[in-house]
Amino acid sequence: MSDTELLEPPLERSLNRVLLVWDAPNMDMSLGSLLGARPTSAFRPRFDAVGRWLLARAGTNGFAEACVFTNVTPGSTEVVRPWVEALRNVGFAVFAKPKITEDSDIDTNMLQHIELRRAEGDLSEVIVASGDGRAFRTPLEKLVDAGIDVTVIGFREYASFAQNSDLIDFLDLEDIEGVFREPLPRITLDTLPDEGAWLPPFRSLRSLLDSRR
Repeated sequence: MSDTELLEPPLERSLNRVLLVWDAPNMDMSLGSLLGARPTSAFRPRFDAVGRWLLARAGTNGFAEACVFTNVTPGSTEVVRPWVEALRNVGFAVFAKPKITEDSDIDTNMLQHIELRRAEGDLSEVIVASGDGRAFRTPLEKLVDAGIDVTVIGFREYASFAQNSDLIDFLDLEDIEGVFREPLPRITLDTLPDEGAWLPPFRSLRSLLDSRR
């Protein structure tokens, strides 16, 4: 059975496809850096909201395909499994790859899947959730040159490659309705309001004592 047959019913192959490729390691790292801490449930993206946005993007005459690519480090299976199963229940396909060495990343797998869909001839738009310009900028700009729309979704603080590109559209993840339960704490020195703002600590002051033990 082919990769295509695993992800969709054959009768939908003739429709224009909108493909979402979500780079989970990069998005998790970017969100953690933005928050300065491990995200709580209030600041974790809701994939059901992303899915509804993607369906609206594809329209009634299109086919929306949502894929999350992730690494699984040894010993983390029980922690990762509920998240993976929740994604699959929402309607996302998940490509999971063991993180055995530093080279066991998923960039190549994401690009291969995009190329597979492009070669099938029904790809109308590619949406990549990642701030990794090194891996994605050149391949995505080549897709635009081939007549395929490309959008990068991510965080404006970490996706400069898309914002600086004349060919790629960019959408901040927080601008998708319902993705976050609460507004992200995004005040930085570059975005200070006229009245000023508090910048909270990244960790407790007591961690200074803990680090001495």
